[in-house]
Amino acid sequence: MSVTKIAELLKASAELKTKVSSDPILLGLVAKAAELMIKTHKSGGTITLCGNGGSACDAMHFCEELVARYKRERPGIRARHLMDPGTLTCWGNDYDFDTIFSRQVETLCTPNDLLVAFSTSGNSANIIKALEAAKKTKTPTVGLLGKDGGKAKSLCDVSIVIPSSETERIQEVHITLVHIFCELLET
Repeated sequence: MSVTKIAELLKASAELKTKVSSDPILLGLVAKAAELMIKTHKSGGTITLCGNGGSACDAMHFCEELVARYKRERPGIRARHLMDPGTLTCWGNDYDFDTIFSRQVETLCTPNDLLVAFSTSGNSANIIKALEAAKKTKTPTVGLLGKDGGKAKSLCDVSIVIPSSETERIQEVHITLVHIFCELLET
């Protein structure tokens, strides 16, 4: 195992986080997203989360930090993820995979809630359709995106686009942002 390679990978991750931390536009978008999350929480709404693959895992991680706790003992923060296996496989089998999230958004989300969509490309069809459904239900949206933001960028009320084309680096910043949002929600 090459210690040099390990150090190189850690530096690549740290460099992207440093780049994000010194970008005032991105920082402003993160602050705006946090404000939407806090507003949703304070008004009794639910933070609804979705993503595919590793992004689905990030969405579920965010949900458990909100419902259970992050650092402080506190009442749970209303959150749900749209990755229930029974619902996904039922809808995907009977209809199609592209609408697995949009059906749930149409059914569960209201203008008092917030949809947070994770997508490293911003082009996943089911994420696009979920964001479009949120527009119809007048549910505010935040996108944690990567690359150039893809089609999702223009569909989100707040689009946080991580400036990288490497999926793993994008996800590393996304999970750091999840922890930042949790910290801000708990203060």
